Amino acid sequence: GAEDAGVYKLTNDLAIIQTLDFFTPIVDDPYTFGQVAAANALSDVYAMGGVPQTAMNIVCFPVKTLNMAILNQILKGGLDKLNEAEVTLVGGHSVEDHELKYGLSVTGTIHPDKVLRNRGAKVGDKLILTKPLGTGIINTALKREKTSDEAVKKAIDTMTTLNKVASELLADFDISACTDITGFGLLGHACEMIDGTDTGMMIYSNSVSFIAEAKTYAEAELLPGGLHRNRDFRTHMVTIYNNVPQYMSDIMFDPQTSGGLLIAVSDSDSERLLTKMHSAGVTEAAIIGEIISKPEGKIVVQ
Repeated sequence: GAEDAGVYKLTNDLAIIQTLDFFTPIVDDPYTFGQVAAANALSDVYAMGGVPQTAMNIVCFPVKTLNMAILNQILKGGLDKLNEAEVTLVGGHSVEDHELKYGLSVTGTIHPDKVLRNRGAKVGDKLILTKPLGTGIINTALKREKTSDEAVKKAIDTMTTLNKVASELLADFDISACTDITGFGLLGHACEMIDGTDTGMMIYSNSVSFIAEAKTYAEAELLPGGLHRNRDFRTHMVTIYNNVPQYMSDIMFDPQTSGGLLIAVSDSDSERLLTKMHSAGVTEAAIIGEIISKPEGKIVVQ
């Protein structure tokens, strides 16, 4: 399937998770960019229920046009985020490139029987989303210089927040599937969860958390190109009720950077997990939907 990371079994009780992600700057501040890139790269390991252990930097840098102090700030942001995650930086590689890019490859560990896949959600499961949406829309508004400092701060806060706490809480609950919300948006990643399965999904749009300013910018048509691609690619799988406002549809297709986890948890465990998340500081976590039997392989948004 479309898993975010590779899992390789070493022994009966140990497997490694390997993932890699890098991209061009999405925020102006180099240190913050490093933090976002690291949190984003670590996210795939957390989404599979693993513990990230080591990481390597991937750097493309325009030595001739940018000051090396910028690169040092990016790397410091990445390293500080790795330290927060208790992950060891073991090396990296840099190439000269006319376009700045940064990210990391990450290796994590997990018990082979405890791997959380993005498929396998069961009918009756509740869906918990752990972070607010809207970072793609806000980053687009930022590029066009149409955004407020407050909106950018909110977006940065969510993008630099590790999925560590949310992931660690999952071990004690009946979780049938998990993925992290990144470039395909909430609905794109939700589609991956049920695509080709004999289950469907219902999403309650009024329960989905988003950064308030994303509504304003969506209504002003400040939409990333990826949002339209996400919608075009999955529109045949998604039925959005007429009462759902257009801005909400936009926000649910918005490509996220370092977004939250989307977790399918048994109905009986869902409220307990949510309570535990809130008390552990994952304050935006909310039950946003459920797995249903019909329509198979489709999503209904109400």
